[in-house]
Amino acid sequence: MKRAHILLKMLQHFALLLACLLLIFAAGKAVFMIYNRSVEAFTLGDMAQVWRHGLSMDVSTSCYLLTVPWLCALIWLAWSRFPLRRVLMPYLFVVCVLLAIIICGDAFLYEFWKFKLNATVFSYMSHPEGAASSVSTSFMVSRLLGILVFGLLTFGLMKRALGGEAEASGSQPRHPFSVSRRLLSIIAWLLVGGLIFVGIRGGVSRSVMNLGVPYYSQSLFLNHSAVNPAFSLFASMSKSKDFDSQFNYLPEGERAQAFEGLYPQDTEDVADTLLNVRRPNVLIVLMESFGGKFIRELGGLPDVAPNMSRLIQQGIFWTNYYSNSFRTDRGVVSALSGWVSYPTTSLMRLPEKLNGIPSIAQSLAREGYSTTYLYGGDIRVFGQRGYLLQTGYETLVSDADFPLSQAHESKWGVNDSLTALRALQLVRQMPSDRPWHLVWQTLSSHEPFEVPYHRLEDEKLNAFAFTDHCIGLFIDGLRAMPQWKDLLVILIPDHGFLYDLTYQDPAFFHSPMLWLGGAIRRPRRMDVLMNQSDLAATLLGQMGLAHSQFPWSRNVLSSLYSYPCAYSSYPGGILFADSTGVSVYDITANEPITEQPAPSPERLRRAKAILQTSYDMLGR
Repeated sequence: MKRAHILLKMLQHFALLLACLLLIFAAGKAVFMIYNRSVEAFTLGDMAQVWRHGLSMDVSTSCYLLTVPWLCALIWLAWSRFPLRRVLMPYLFVVCVLLAIIICGDAFLYEFWKFKLNATVFSYMSHPEGAASSVSTSFMVSRLLGILVFGLLTFGLMKRALGGEAEASGSQPRHPFSVSRRLLSIIAWLLVGGLIFVGIRGGVSRSVMNLGVPYYSQSLFLNHSAVNPAFSLFASMSKSKDFDSQFNYLPEGERAQAFEGLYPQDTEDVADTLLNVRRPNVLIVLMESFGGKFIRELGGLPDVAPNMSRLIQQGIFWTNYYSNSFRTDRGVVSALSGWVSYPTTSLMRLPEKLNGIPSIAQSLAREGYSTTYLYGGDIRVFGQRGYLLQTGYETLVSDADFPLSQAHESKWGVNDSLTALRALQLVRQMPSDRPWHLVWQTLSSHEPFEVPYHRLEDEKLNAFAFTDHCIGLFIDGLRAMPQWKDLLVILIPDHGFLYDLTYQDPAFFHSPMLWLGGAIRRPRRMDVLMNQSDLAATLLGQMGLAHSQFPWSRNVLSSLYSYPCAYSSYPGGILFADSTGVSVYDITANEPITEQPAPSPERLRRAKAILQTSYDMLGR
């Protein structure tokens, strides 16, 4: 048999195995939806959309499963006596058994759990009697039979795809070609391995495959239907941690006492009114990395953001505002969901923990607001697309909605001047018969700092100056529109930037927040100490909307906000600030790093109480 023919047959079997796995996953999605049709009604069109949006994750999962056959084939190319079929048949049998259990188990458990199969299942396996006692014997037997039938069908399909060629190949004593041709065959097969890697990764774009990629709908059931259950289970296993056992610094009684009063829930009253419109249109600009270091009025560099300095005189400027975290995926959740940040994990990347999380978008949507999110980059990165859909954003606009020439102008995405124009266009197109909420997330002040602007010599500072320039033009454009009259614009960063700063420096977290628009009563300065996560409750409080569903967000203009403080985190530590000063604590070395103006055991105790409580809540 010629070398080319051997490789062709190997590729044919590989393609058949891939097709069989995709067919199995497509059938599993149909089983999941049909079995759980009582959870939510759907149409055949919905099922088609579920298949379409879940395909990339199915391909990724299939490529993971094909790495072992690929490796075995590579070994056989190098050593012709390798028993290829005798190794692959047991492997495929185990894969089919596991897939049957995972796919069917995911479908059967969803009606009880309402979330995708994940590592939580293992916490129940040590006490199966509790689950068994909740259902009848006939229920258990029928489901086990379903798993058995699904497993047999899938194994029969996979066995047929493997065919007899592997057996013939495995039994050959030697390769029918020379050492040089064998080397060329190995090189060719390594290229196939590269394609498998691309499939696992989910393509060649900046984003990698994650649980948020298949999300496409406002319906959580349809999003869950699109997620591959095997990927969900193994991804959660890789991230699964016993969160509530971490950072247990204080005995429970002392933790509760130190935490008391830091996040009061009953802050529905409004002691100070900033708006002259009860239901303004709400536009939030999330400025990439735009910490206080670049704001002259916060003691930052004087010439980076002249437009911000100009606009500060025209709006409500919050001088004592602290970002919660150090990265975008954390900062977006803190700002839009009013949630605390975690030093060792990202809530956005844990979709199983996002069920029920509140958001500004959801609260406004209940009042009839349309909700839109604009970002010039790849919105799938870090699971952001899934988070936004799950928390109430109806329309998402990202790099895929711009011409390729614009999307690839910078390695990170569409530059801020172009997204500013798109944001203005979106405002013009907003419905006039209902209020609306829009978020514009900038990106030009991010590595690699490639911008069509050249005012400052330092490329990093110049990128921030460019974003400032775009925001200035954007606000001026809004001011000239009739929508300005009923508009509230909120400018905040997602986090700070390490320009001659470190995470241990409180200045990294000290950030600007500016409210503009015709909806504000008058320009003023607000010196109340607060967090990025307090935006949700404070904004909703000003609009007369309930915000008790935000456990980590405080209405800082309530008379019951009696202990102003701020809490921030980064991978190695936490920050806590109150009227006595600020402390930064190293959670790895378990010792304070910064104490200004003087050491305070009480500040450290309260910081530890917040960290401990946040992980206890995450572990529930």
